[in-house]
This record gives sequence, structure tokens and C-alpha cells, in this order.
Amino acid sequence: MAQIGFYHLTRSKAVEVLPALLGRTLAASKRAVIRCGTAERVTELDDGLWRSADPLWLPHGTKAMGHGQWQPIWLTEGEDVPNGATFAFLLDGVEMPDLSPFERVFDLFDGHDEAAVASARARWVAWREAGHELSYWQQQPKGWARRK
Repeated sequence: MAQIGFYHLTRSKAVEVLPALLGRTLAASKRAVIRCGTAERVTELDDGLWRSADPLWLPHGTKAMGHGQWQPIWLTEGEDVPNGATFAFLLDGVEMPDLSPFERVFDLFDGHDEAAVASARARWVAWREAGHELSYWQQQPKGWARRK
């Protein structure tokens, strides 16, 4: 069973939050896949990760770059995981029916979008019923608070 963390974004965009989470992922010697809702979102994140100041460098790739097996972080709008990632980051309400390849899943959703919140709640219920270990983090004025 996967550990699934829900990250309720209330004051930042995913591209602003991901660098810190991905930095910790790489520091733990893990590989990540980031699943996006659209190819445009992949392009936006690709640009944002190259511009990250903290951590300064987040090595990553996309289909356009190729060499997926060498990329510590893989950005995709599909179901491909060419880098053997065990950490998955889900954006834009992307569904992931098979969590078996992953140790940890990070579900980031926009707290200002009612449909995104409702969709996250539905995923929470489904994954809880499937027996996964769930945690919920809500963005605060400074940092994050774990909620129950």
C-alpha cells in the first residue's frame, strides 16, 4: 500500500510548491514522476523547475527531451514512468488507478477551485477504502499544517 499525502494549496501554485518537495525526494535518493493534466502543464512545469532557486537544480526531463531512464524527475501528461520512479506527484486532478509501483503519492490540488476540492475528496474516499495510508496537509500563511 502507498503512503498518500494530499496537499491543499491555498496560497501558492503547484510550480511554487514542487521544488521543495522534489528537493526532498532527490535528497532521499528517490526518483519521481509528475503526472499533469495536459501537455501545456508539462511545459509550464518544465520551465518552472529549470528556474527554481531553492533547490537551485532539479534535474528532470520530458518526452520532448527523451532519455527517460536517466531522468531523476520525469514530467508527463501520460501514464509513462520510464525512470522507475517510486514517488508520484499528481496535479490537475489526474487519476491514478494503479498505485502499486509507488511508495509515496503526493496529490496536489488547488483549494480555490471547488471542482478540484470535490475531486480530491472523492480520491481520498476511494484510496482510504482501498486501504492506503493517507495524510492531509493544508497550506497556512507560513508553512503547512497537518489536518485530520
